[in-house]
Amino acid sequence: MSNKQARPVQAERIPLKARKVSFAWEDTPLHWVPGDPFTTHTINVLHLLLPAGERWFVHVYRQALPLIRDDRLREDVIGFIGQEAMHSQAHDEVLPHLREQGLDPTPYTAQVDWFFEKLLGDRTLPPGRARRWWLLERIALIAAIEHYTAFLGDWVLNASELDRRGADPTMLDLLRWHGAEEVEHRSVAFDLFVHVDGDYRRRVRTWALAFGALMFVWQRGARFFMAHDPTLTDGKASFRAFYRGGRRGTLPATGALLKSVPRYLSRTYHPSQEASTAQAVAYLASSPAALAAEKAEHDA
Repeated sequence: MSNKQARPVQAERIPLKARKVSFAWEDTPLHWVPGDPFTTHTINVLHLLLPAGERWFVHVYRQALPLIRDDRLREDVIGFIGQEAMHSQAHDEVLPHLREQGLDPTPYTAQVDWFFEKLLGDRTLPPGRARRWWLLERIALIAAIEHYTAFLGDWVLNASELDRRGADPTMLDLLRWHGAEEVEHRSVAFDLFVHVDGDYRRRVRTWALAFGALMFVWQRGARFFMAHDPTLTDGKASFRAFYRGGRRGTLPATGALLKSVPRYLSRTYHPSQEASTAQAVAYLASSPAALAAEKAEHDA
């Protein structure tokens, strides 16, 4: 059964490119949202999930390239691969900084690596139908995950409460640079899924798997950080604390997250209906880390 998705609501198309960035972490405190370790560590889970997850995206999409029969989509996918590789590298560079502050994420990142490399990695399957089925399943999973990365990207671009509470500007720039690129390329994964398959039952099934897995690994990561924070004697993570963070505006609102579910599952869904490309591109043009990397390249 094919998916009859809506036409994109935005006519403009921006060629995707990987932007170099340069971050300096030496002045970023352990609790980069002052006085709020729970918000800090809930968002810090991104640094644990994304390096392995986005390396997996790149690996799967390189396998998908031979299936693409549309030159424009192929160009978008290649641009997507470049951006995701850069995201993985940027978040990876935060991990040594966490270790220097007494918070070693290795036990958790080892589990995340297993999840993407073993559970969702390549399998020894005979060429033909079985191998193609597993590739299509993973392409659909990425489309579902990208719905939520775009949701988070849009949220962090507009999370003015983090600024009001004095969140570390370098960490905010990393999150907003990454979030802006997630918004910028938000249609690529879904368009690729529709191009190579588009089966609605697969979209629903893989959404359920992606949503459940993301919720599980995220709460597990937040609990890991809170329990191992050397400055906390009884650090705990809870759904109630997440809900309160959403009410304050320091974390995504639970209601907004839940409302995003039926939008993705709608047969008329297209990612261009979400967020603002113009806002994303405007931030990318002013990102301190992107400007610093551009200057360094120019001066070299």
